[in-house]
Amino acid sequence: MTPQAPAKLIIASRESRLAMWQAEHVRDRLAALYPECSVEILGMTTRGDQILDRTLSKVGGKGLFVKELEVAMAEGRADLAVHSLKDVPMELPEGFELAAVLEREDPRDAFVSNDYASLDELPPGAVVGTSSLRRQSLIAARYPHLVIQPLRGNLDTRLAKLDRGDYAAIILAAAGLKRLGLPQRIKALLEPELSLPAAGQGAMAIEILSGARSDGVDLRAVLAPLNHVETAQAVLAERKVSRIFGGSCQIPLAAYATVQDGQMRLRAMVATPDGKRSAHAEVAGAAGQPEYLGEQVSELLAQQDASAILAACRLDAAEDA
Repeated sequence: MTPQAPAKLIIASRESRLAMWQAEHVRDRLAALYPECSVEILGMTTRGDQILDRTLSKVGGKGLFVKELEVAMAEGRADLAVHSLKDVPMELPEGFELAAVLEREDPRDAFVSNDYASLDELPPGAVVGTSSLRRQSLIAARYPHLVIQPLRGNLDTRLAKLDRGDYAAIILAAAGLKRLGLPQRIKALLEPELSLPAAGQGAMAIEILSGARSDGVDLRAVLAPLNHVETAQAVLAERKVSRIFGGSCQIPLAAYATVQDGQMRLRAMVATPDGKRSAHAEVAGAAGQPEYLGEQVSELLAQQDASAILAACRLDAAEDA
């Protein structure tokens, strides 16, 4: 039985080109499912979009990209918000929930350069741009001869900084480049064995207010057809690892799960920003127990003194603040 959709739905979204693409994708999916429902997009600028001269780890973390969208929902100006899941904090504010996770795009990191074909080709002293401590750590561990510099801004801004020569190369999420029709900018894809993805990378999530609506519409049921079960299972395991270790932009932490034939493989990593200390772990099991697998891999990391590694990360962050 098809759930009853309201006459109108408003999607809150950041105004970057990628965020709007994601919101438009959800709008079009909903419009196809519920042709009687008018679906509109409320574009907004968040603090994460406004503060570009400092790394996220120093200005408040991932929540800077979602707070204004949550306020719009709380005030009744929007019914749902569409996010890149890797930008969503591990703990949502009281009263909010993730109602659906869409099928994952390519979760890998992408090497982007106008002059070089891969990280292996970069000469000593070449400047690599990345906004992620995770990517910084993984690159520093394998390529200590490279110089890693912060890279902020939306995807188009980052590409423009590369094109004007600020960096020899930059590392971006492959998913964003593919969604915006820019796969030709990718010179090489970094396989998980080299650059383990962040929790939720490549996945989109829909956030809503919890509880009953005044009009009686079950918004979770309305959005259920957009939920991709295997992706939802995978990211639940990944986010469990991040939650256990207090995952934030101050911590180089990776967690990546794949699901096939009801079985899940979950890999995770924590490291210091300079890449000199790290812990890696992997587990496999039933995909229907994602949080249990997340706990298992976290225990294996803890046995490798992951807590000491993360304590060193937090100390570095406090000294830089």
